[in-house]
Amino acid sequence: MTRDDLDRPCGRHLCFRNLVEAGETWRRVRVPNLPVQAGTIAALQRLARDVLDPVVDEFGPLEITYGFASWELTRHVPGRIDPTRDQHAGHELRPDGRLVCSRLGQAADFHVPGICSGALCTWLAERLPFDRLYFYGSYGRNWVMAG
Repeated sequence: MTRDDLDRPCGRHLCFRNLVEAGETWRRVRVPNLPVQAGTIAALQRLARDVLDPVVDEFGPLEITYGFASWELTRHVPGRIDPTRDQHAGHELRPDGRLVCSRLGQAADFHVPGICSGALCTWLAERLPFDRLYFYGSYGRNWVMAG
């Protein structure tokens, strides 16, 4: 993927840029954060199509607070994440050729402004395919991570 590809649709409501240039860390450091592996690009598309598009259809626009995270971006978030388990790296490889996260898939932390995260999580759990969901509380600025 190149920077020119970031505005290509990733799903019905999102483009790759929404998932790649997301969150406070990326805005702060602005390191190159492009997926390299074809499996990552496909996983981003599945996440958008199977999870994020249905959320937007039901609840309205969402805010992605942490999306795809390359090995380079991950180095700027020490101690706050576990890239070996959190699926934000998709199918990307470490510099030594090993997978960043052996769980594969793709994760995104997001919330829908004005919507209780508890209700959103319940809706997600009852209707959508994903392998993990992290719920950080019902009210305020909370995030749901689906991968």
